Amino acid sequence: MGRPRTNDEAVRERLVRCATEMLATRPRESVTVRAVAAAADASTTAVYSLFGGKDGLIGAVRDRAVAGLFQEVSAVRPCEDPLADVYALAVAYRRWGRGHRHLYTVLFGGVQSFDPSGEVGGNDPVRPLLAAIDRALAESVLEGDATTIALSLWAAMHGLVTLELAGALDGATAEAAFRSTMHATLRGWTTPEVFTGLREAAH
Repeated sequence: MGRPRTNDEAVRERLVRCATEMLATRPRESVTVRAVAAAADASTTAVYSLFGGKDGLIGAVRDRAVAGLFQEVSAVRPCEDPLADVYALAVAYRRWGRGHRHLYTVLFGGVQSFDPSGEVGGNDPVRPLLAAIDRALAESVLEGDATTIALSLWAAMHGLVTLELAGALDGATAEAAFRSTMHATLRGWTTPEVFTGLREAAH
């Protein structure tokens, strides 16, 4: 049984939760300290004492999103097939997005710019993907530049998840589109020998 939350921790949680929902569903300029505090049944003073102001609160939302996605993809255990590892990471990315719709929208909707070609930090969600791609390159399964491949895969993943979360695709269509698109994108980066083998196995 965990220790009970302090009042500050409970208020902090409510503020982050309300800020996340508001940032995901409203224009950013309408998300004021007063509006978030009212939604969280807290005082504006609490926002400043706990986060230092609006920017600190937005940073806390961003950090929660980054940490959550990183935890999800980091839980993927490598196997003998590097292509299967990359695909499993894509599945984990989609699973986290579907399970954390508001955090996903905030993370990729302008509060934080997520750039797979940027500097990779210790908890950067793209780090496990780059590691899997590096392994596939080392084993001559993929060929190309690792960050370019990561960007290509992320563009496909993000597009599909965004369409799914927006309701543009029903469940069955989203599942089939994700599977076929990610496999096709991966095949496009494989070495000629691996590509030929995959095409033969598919027929």
